[in-house]
Amino acid sequence: MVEGSMTQGAGQGPEVLRTATLRDFRVPAYVHETGPYAQSSPPEEGAPSVPDPAEYTPTQRDLPVINRGDTLQVHVDPAAAPAPQPAEGPGPLYVVGDVHGYLDQLVAALQAQGLIDAAGNWCAGTSRLWFLGDFTDRGPDGIGVIDLVMRLSAEAAAVGGYCKALMGNHELLLLGAKRFGDTPVNSGAGTATFQAAWLLNGGQKTDMDRLQDHHLQWMARLDAMEISDGHLLVHSDTTAYLDYGDSIEAVNDTVRETLTRNDADECWDLFRKFTKRFAFRDDGGAEAVRSLLDTYGGARIVHGHSPIPYLLGEVGSEDGEDNAGPTVEGPHIYADGLAIAMDGGVTMAGKLLVQQLPLGS
Repeated sequence: MVEGSMTQGAGQGPEVLRTATLRDFRVPAYVHETGPYAQSSPPEEGAPSVPDPAEYTPTQRDLPVINRGDTLQVHVDPAAAPAPQPAEGPGPLYVVGDVHGYLDQLVAALQAQGLIDAAGNWCAGTSRLWFLGDFTDRGPDGIGVIDLVMRLSAEAAAVGGYCKALMGNHELLLLGAKRFGDTPVNSGAGTATFQAAWLLNGGQKTDMDRLQDHHLQWMARLDAMEISDGHLLVHSDTTAYLDYGDSIEAVNDTVRETLTRNDADECWDLFRKFTKRFAFRDDGGAEAVRSLLDTYGGARIVHGHSPIPYLLGEVGSEDGEDNAGPTVEGPHIYADGLAIAMDGGVTMAGKLLVQQLPLGS
């Protein structure tokens, strides 16, 4: 774990000990309990793990955790050096894929790129770092991930760099579960609740127990999209962003205003649209990417959300403890070279990706 004082909301209390195995996180053990985290009914047998992106509504478990052991160790090269800093102007640009609560893997990946030191502090000077969203759920320490990102944001800004973050669908999910709980919403496929969807999609009771007001405020203020060095950065591989405005500023303002109004159905619709995936894959994928680039600018889109093993059709089985899981070496460039996928599938024994941009074709 990374220790260090927080710049916002110091003091999370004692570290929550992990006792369950990560295999238990596929469907949390407390799903069938009574009380504030209870789910009204168990998941349906045979629920699809890879939904149709056009039809999916997040009332079934999506992209479950696959065979990651608690004892997994991530090697960090002790010789890794901080990225070279330019004499003046902005430093190199990095992006981080979906973290989903895997704090130890995140720390190792940031250290391997020379962005943080052995103590977990920012050491990359004027480097620029973007997280593409999905900090919580499925993994063991989502709140620890958020705390680290918040702290690094302050540390990087103090030395002329930055560490920033985008809104993922799991931030919307956690916000909704906290704000609306069991309030029924119109899911488009019957009645649903944020709480049930959160549980079905990897919600962790330890995260909810440790969630504080400053975490909620931070998540609610995240941008949905940004452009940096000609890269259009988004969380989800969907064209649903076009429903919220014809400029980056308009989309970000609309998302924040939707969350501010605190209407359960509006927030659910936003969350539902952010869960859509695979728009840039297969026939028509490049055209879908171009529709976003033409509207918002940029030469390439960089996204998380859909794990690279799913984009490639290389997904390990949930059964069989000896399965090593899919192999992910780095980002996936596709859609005629216009899209870069950054979700390495850390929840399915893949890899948590931290990558310097630009990338070659």
